[in-house]
Amino acid sequence: MAVPDTRPAPPAGPTPVPGDGGLLEVADGVFAYQQLPGGWCLNNAGLIADGGRSVLVDTAATRSRAQKLRAAVERVAPGGPDAVVNTHFHGDHVFGNVEFTPRATVVAQEQTRADIAESGHGLCQLWPAVDWGDIPLVLPDVTFQDELTIRTGELTVRLLRIGPAHTPGDVVAWVPERRVLFAGDVIWSGVTPFVLMGSVEGSLRALEVLRGLGPEVIVSGHGAVAGTEALDATAAYLERVRDLAHDGLRTGRSPMAAARGAGLGPFAGLQDPERLVANLHRAYAEAEGLEPGARIDVATAFREMVAFHGGLPPCAA
Repeated sequence: MAVPDTRPAPPAGPTPVPGDGGLLEVADGVFAYQQLPGGWCLNNAGLIADGGRSVLVDTAATRSRAQKLRAAVERVAPGGPDAVVNTHFHGDHVFGNVEFTPRATVVAQEQTRADIAESGHGLCQLWPAVDWGDIPLVLPDVTFQDELTIRTGELTVRLLRIGPAHTPGDVVAWVPERRVLFAGDVIWSGVTPFVLMGSVEGSLRALEVLRGLGPEVIVSGHGAVAGTEALDATAAYLERVRDLAHDGLRTGRSPMAAARGAGLGPFAGLQDPERLVANLHRAYAEAEGLEPGARIDVATAFREMVAFHGGLPPCAA
């Protein structure tokens, strides 16, 4: 199988918003807030603004980063967004909710709301040296099961449940009039995918569904704005993980042994390559019959990932 070039290329002509290098207008009224290069806890957000209404897709990990995001958003949407969408429950995408409420209504998939409440500030415990700031947990106000449409002026924001993929309840935000897809952490751009809490098989199915939408611009949860090459690269990586897991089970090797034996291969240049070990834990479990998105021993997988890396991976939050 040919492996696509994993180096992301931005779409032609994204326009920087004056005064903020992190906000790009990727289509008329549609913006990406990039935090590059997109490693652990360094996520992207998105803004859809038209007709005096706006929707923000995801927030940021720390209070200071969320404040910078708010400042950038208010240059386009004075007063802040009317709605905030959380694509999944991880803290780097939801901790910043506090900066946009109570003005904004926070929206998420039903499973995601439950997972935010359960996980709380667990992410902070993984990287205690990070200055997270004062980040009270703000849960979504509005939840849905499979699909919800929000209208901002003449633009449509379709929220589609696409998980289990990165997590059990992943949602993407699709702006059909502009062919822009805010993919959350279902698609990765120059960054190693991470499916420990979701599903390898579910992710591959989700990628085919997203391909069918026909996006022209993809804003992934981490990494540079890209086109469909990010979708292709994510699929190629996950297919390799699945193949390594099947081979490891056949030869009686553990996920750690399989990772060390295989190495990083064509994906060595991606951010956070140590995630291979955690992803193999999920792939092994699914190959042995675990349902996509079902609970797994996350703590053990994370410890092995740290050992594979040679220490705690750096968190840029």
